[in-house]
Amino acid sequence: MKKPKKYEAYWYLSPYLLMFFMFIVVPVLVAIYLSFTSFNTIELPKWIGFKNFTAIFTQDDVFMQNVLPNTIKFALIVGPGGYVISFLLAWMLAQISPKPRTILALIIYSPSMTIGVAMTVVWSIFFSGDQTGYLNAFLMRIGLINMPIQWLQSPEYLMSIMIIVSLWGSMGVGFLAMLAGVLNIDQSIYEAGYIDGIKNRFQEIIHITIPSMKPQMLFGAVMAVVTTFQSGDLGVQLSGGNPTPQNSGQVMVNHIADYGLIRYEMGYASALSVILLVGIYGLSKLSWRLFGEKD
Repeated sequence: MKKPKKYEAYWYLSPYLLMFFMFIVVPVLVAIYLSFTSFNTIELPKWIGFKNFTAIFTQDDVFMQNVLPNTIKFALIVGPGGYVISFLLAWMLAQISPKPRTILALIIYSPSMTIGVAMTVVWSIFFSGDQTGYLNAFLMRIGLINMPIQWLQSPEYLMSIMIIVSLWGSMGVGFLAMLAGVLNIDQSIYEAGYIDGIKNRFQEIIHITIPSMKPQMLFGAVMAVVTTFQSGDLGVQLSGGNPTPQNSGQVMVNHIADYGLIRYEMGYASALSVILLVGIYGLSKLSWRLFGEKD
């Protein structure tokens, strides 16, 4: 007897489900388990309960004084900032003709594909700490400074530079999804909106554009959250070392790498990663509540 067609779909989904289980579910479960252990990668993990989490919030001064505030600041500016800029750029591009739109979309999207190369080459040269650096040379030429500034080694400027570079490279797949969402809105809805009382472009965006592209807005929000927390390694790459100068650019990703890959305290690093995972999950759920379908 032939199986009902509804079960056939699982055969097509099985490769994805298998890979998802092996490379997502299993690592997450292992990380959660290791977060409750003391594990140095050589000896077997030793169960210690909540001691890692207690140490993070009561004994880890770097985490409480630098990592947590830096992560919150970086996430609050880069995440919503990049998200809003992505939407505004997508909306503006949708107002022009197809040919220049395609060219401009490619120009805007390309930094997200080469963020690593661009950061190490372009931005390192631009913010170079000697007089040949583009920013120092310009400021000295117009007389604003007399001596070169060590931009990438200065705790005062490093976080600001990280935010600038992250925003510059944040126009990724979320931006493309929003552009597609704006372009696919039925124009007759706008005509009906103006008949019903829409008077300007701002009301058009609030009452028609955003409600008509909620799936794309949701996808862009989730991608903004994930990309923001993944780009925390910028400080290490810009300054050339981990930890960053006076921990000024140290965020969760750097702190996890410090304990996991340098100190080999995998249990402690796993506890940090679990905290990061909970944060990302919470922000993703918030994005779903804002832009997910209510029904």
